[in-house]
Amino acid sequence: MPDDDLYKREGLGRAHPPTDTDRDIPSDVAPVASAPAKPLASPVADRTPLPRLVLVTLLTGVSGGIGGMGLALLLHFIQHITFGYSLHAVISDENFLAGVTAASPQRRFLVLVGAGLIAGFGWWAVHRFGRPLVSIKKSVAEGTVMPMGTTIAHALLQIVTVAMGSPLGREVAPREIGSVLAGWCSRRVGLTPDDTRLMVACGAGAGLAAVYNVPLSGAVFVLEVLLMTVRPQVVVIALTTSVIATVIAWIGLGDDWQYQFPAYPVSTGLMIWACLIGPIAGVAGLGYSELTAWARGRAPKNARIILTTLAAFALVGLLTAWLPQLPGNGKGPIQLALSGAETPGPAVLMLGVKLVAVIACLLAGAEGGLLTPGLAVGALLSVPLGELWNAVFHSGIPLGAFVIVGATAFLAVSMRMPVTAIVLLMEFTRAGQDFLIPMIAATAGAMAVREGLAGHGQGLAGLIKSCLFPRTVLNSAGMTQIKTLPQVKQP
Repeated sequence: MPDDDLYKREGLGRAHPPTDTDRDIPSDVAPVASAPAKPLASPVADRTPLPRLVLVTLLTGVSGGIGGMGLALLLHFIQHITFGYSLHAVISDENFLAGVTAASPQRRFLVLVGAGLIAGFGWWAVHRFGRPLVSIKKSVAEGTVMPMGTTIAHALLQIVTVAMGSPLGREVAPREIGSVLAGWCSRRVGLTPDDTRLMVACGAGAGLAAVYNVPLSGAVFVLEVLLMTVRPQVVVIALTTSVIATVIAWIGLGDDWQYQFPAYPVSTGLMIWACLIGPIAGVAGLGYSELTAWARGRAPKNARIILTTLAAFALVGLLTAWLPQLPGNGKGPIQLALSGAETPGPAVLMLGVKLVAVIACLLAGAEGGLLTPGLAVGALLSVPLGELWNAVFHSGIPLGAFVIVGATAFLAVSMRMPVTAIVLLMEFTRAGQDFLIPMIAATAGAMAVREGLAGHGQGLAGLIKSCLFPRTVLNSAGMTQIKTLPQVKQP
């Protein structure tokens, strides 16, 4: 393989089931048969002049920063208007959880019903009248152009519905905006196809970095998930675009990090728990990934989506009238868990309700990311498991310390991005460097179990079925038949 091959990636065409990071436009709205990446031109004969490459690198960072900042400000504005809090400022000290809690149960329900109507009619119109959506991964792998208008409409619908209480994530929208703008700039300036694909990937990282104030995570996401390379030239461009986007976003969003995390100590007990929780997080994260993929694969794209999204969001609205922590991507419950304010009973309840809400909205056809929802599921799962450890061994470890370790491992598996997950949680929380050790230990164990289960070839669901029904197989026609067991000769 030539050293200048920027994009030849081992993961293209891999056999494992697609995860959310394989679906940068969630659920790969228009499923496409997997195809190998386009062959690259000669690195000598077809190379972008350096001034053009530098120019587009700067433009990608700036456009990703402006796009991410604009989407985040729009999100806050809609949250304040619909739930009626902090109407004097777009960015305020009152967070979304406090605003939703202060709103009446009737208002919460009506806002979610409104979100269902917007989601249904909006995505029906996108699928009916828009050009076929192209995921970021497909654009990076094959060079397919992302349609500007349809992609922007798709991203705006995600932001509006999440602001109004959709339980899905908002992180895909800024990645899409960053990528589509980077691709447009690259083609206008005249970059080679390979460098255009590089900029599309870096645009996604820039958007992620801008909206969450995570410059290193944005670059690592590009290198680990989209390009699967650490070539120096690519690393420099990915870091540059993410840093520029982050600094641009500071203008409107400030430079605060996402979650407040107390200075918990790292103890021997926490290290042992991290090693034990890894396999559990591996199984749970893979199950969550397969469940969300199953739900997305059955979502309607025709006019039926209007009724299904209305029903799903009305269900979420009813639950929200009772549980104000439910609406949104899950940032509120994550903060409660990290600060140690979440107790096991409410955490288990919230975990179940969050899963129901996410799956219902995905089945209905709503779109959005799974990064923060997955992080919330991992955090809520870690609370009772950490409390159980304390009850058995009387260790007195703060629950928030369990949460950051378990949530990192769960996110790594559910999104299949272990390095990005670790870096992301460190930038999200500004946790002390000592926490890297238990986080890495838990993530390594979780990924080992995940790869082992995925390597079975049937996924977690298939493995469970084969264990429960060992004699049931499928014949060539896809019909169930009973495997004949070999006869044992009697002596």
